[in-house]
Amino acid sequence: MAKQVSGDRYARALFELASEKGTVDDWLVQLDLAVQVLNDDEFRALLNHAEVSLLRKREAVEAVLAEVDPMVQNLISLLVARGSVGVVGDVYDNYTRLVDIAKGRQRVELTSAVELDDNQIDKIKVFVEGLVKKEVVIHTSVDESILGGIVIQIGDQLLDGSTKTQLEGLRKQVRSEVVVS
Repeated sequence: MAKQVSGDRYARALFELASEKGTVDDWLVQLDLAVQVLNDDEFRALLNHAEVSLLRKREAVEAVLAEVDPMVQNLISLLVARGSVGVVGDVYDNYTRLVDIAKGRQRVELTSAVELDDNQIDKIKVFVEGLVKKEVVIHTSVDESILGGIVIQIGDQLLDGSTKTQLEGLRKQVRSEVVVS
């Protein structure tokens, strides 16, 4: 059984190399491509198959990621050899975090009940940048269960302006007043 590894160590090593070579942004794009390729069920099955030789697995990685920098290819091949191909997503997430820190950026999750237009997202971005005093990269998602409003996740801080939360608060308030009366 393969030893469970964290992508943080690999991400840090890759980030150091990329910083030295001036390829931080390029490798971020290439890691994203590698994650997409490795999320393909058939390709992942090939890489995890015990009867496929390590040489064939490396050849497959090199063929599929031919346009990717050899250092990124080597990292993927190393993870395949160690039976840790599943950690590539973690490497990508940690590498992205390191790039964001280096560039003074903050990733933000924005959830709304309906799809927001670009103008609305831009206004929220300006608001959040004012709060965190950093450039903000917003990832949006739609969750109809919040009924209305928005929920903003900034690191471990949650700003919940959803209608659902407001209604739950109102319900608790009404219940407490009914019990008191």
